[in-house]
Amino acid sequence: MRNRFHTAIVLLSLGLFAGAAQARTDPGITHQFFHVRLSTTAAARPTSGRLLLFAIDAKTAEAAAKAASGGKSAVVEEVDANPFRATETSVAAREINDWAPGQTVAIDADQMVFPSAFSRLPPGDYLLQAVLDVNHDYNYHGRSGGDLRSKVVAVHLPTTSPATFELVDTVPARQPWQFPKGAMSELSMRHLDEARAHAQSIDFNSPGLGAFWGRPITMRGWVLTPPGYENSTQRYPTVYVTHGYGGDATILSANATVVYAAMAEQQMPPMIWVFLDESSPTGTHEFADSVNNGPWGQALTTELIPHLESQYRMDGTVNGRFLNGHSSGGWATLWLQTRYPKIFGGTWSTSPDPSDFHDFTGVDLYAPNANVYRRADGSAYPLVRDHAKVLGTFEQFARMERVLGPYGGQLASFEWVFSPRGEDGRPEPMFDRATGAVDPAVVNYWRDHYDIAWRLQHEWPQLKPDLDGKIHLVVGTADTFYLDGAAHKLKAVLDGLHAKADFRFLPDRTHFDLYVVGKDRQGLLKQFSWEMYAVARPDSKLKPVATAP
Repeated sequence: MRNRFHTAIVLLSLGLFAGAAQARTDPGITHQFFHVRLSTTAAARPTSGRLLLFAIDAKTAEAAAKAASGGKSAVVEEVDANPFRATETSVAAREINDWAPGQTVAIDADQMVFPSAFSRLPPGDYLLQAVLDVNHDYNYHGRSGGDLRSKVVAVHLPTTSPATFELVDTVPARQPWQFPKGAMSELSMRHLDEARAHAQSIDFNSPGLGAFWGRPITMRGWVLTPPGYENSTQRYPTVYVTHGYGGDATILSANATVVYAAMAEQQMPPMIWVFLDESSPTGTHEFADSVNNGPWGQALTTELIPHLESQYRMDGTVNGRFLNGHSSGGWATLWLQTRYPKIFGGTWSTSPDPSDFHDFTGVDLYAPNANVYRRADGSAYPLVRDHAKVLGTFEQFARMERVLGPYGGQLASFEWVFSPRGEDGRPEPMFDRATGAVDPAVVNYWRDHYDIAWRLQHEWPQLKPDLDGKIHLVVGTADTFYLDGAAHKLKAVLDGLHAKADFRFLPDRTHFDLYVVGKDRQGLLKQFSWEMYAVARPDSKLKPVATAP
């Protein structure tokens, strides 16, 4: 699932909401059309992409803007989908090819739309904004560098006079090492220049991935060396870290800054940290060996790691290599540790995506007639919560994902990693997007290849010598995406095998405050680092310096 340390989540995929389908056939419904012009100042040549039109009740948007500004009146400068309030904003979509600068196109806001046709919105004043997703990555990144957008326009709905939006503004690309004001602690910013000097980018051309795709594929990220590395001859334990859903190499530069600052202040031991970018056009590839994404696990373990260990003074022993990741990164690192136990000395995986498909965010995929939308009694499966309050259902997320685009959504990302390849070259869907019905044949493939609990249960005698004692898993009992359920099931499997494993269920912690210890937002990561160091350097006398309040 998406890592919430860095950005607001957008989960996405392609199709029509039931209400919109009814609007197309009901003669009493007048479709809501809008015009969008591609400004000649925004584009110098024909462009393509997914045209999105967002609409939100004006009073709701203005109240949110006022709250965000500390109670002061504020202008609403952006209208966007918010998965934590899935039905608050409506979005319509249309695919556009070779759109000429100066040309105006129409978008039917009753055709491909979530959560319902614009014609069915309660009459009133709304704020609308148009965006052209030129990279087809809105599901993953939201608005990203190069996307084109209009100003926010006030419209009274329903309307018989289509409003016109002009795409005049280009979304700037995010840059590594440049953080919004207030996003980083004063301590981290104080060490920013040093962190940048100790971080080298990874730009590795993988032979194995290139052979799979038939074109060059680059593995990206950062290698962060500790303070004093340049004046030392020692070899350092190495931590391999990857991000959650929605992250990338740019986001990882913030993580590197935090880690360097903590090492500089002796709140973390001196180690080399490798921050791995697991983002791709299909979502997150999870460093799994997949028939759809390619052999990412093999590329990491047989190509990139040997290359890095030849370039840096890394401790290349099993007990000198560790893993850490949160959310989708938590699943990736848990998978890497269990798939390649002879290579890594332990994983510290937090809030991992489902590791036992008997509890796939609450759904038992193996149950007869399994359905990810509805329980047997007809009630909706929730997908997002704020403690006891349900914020969104599985069905809402799937339908939003379908409108925002066919690539890069969280649910589609699972299929790109776990599913067999279909005849059309795309992964076979695990569930029917219209009904929520689960495909048992696809789930069986998921089980045989990627259900971590199932694999451990069936292969433990062979895995135990290299894996026992290396799994560390931490999750909150109020995890935002219900990921504590699968963690409990994985623990039960390992307990049944009498395996040594470290599971921590932090009371009332969510997906986003799990790492907080006292006033330290990264306190848990610091604890992990010392636990790793104790494995790599059991005789060390180093001790952490107390974190400043």
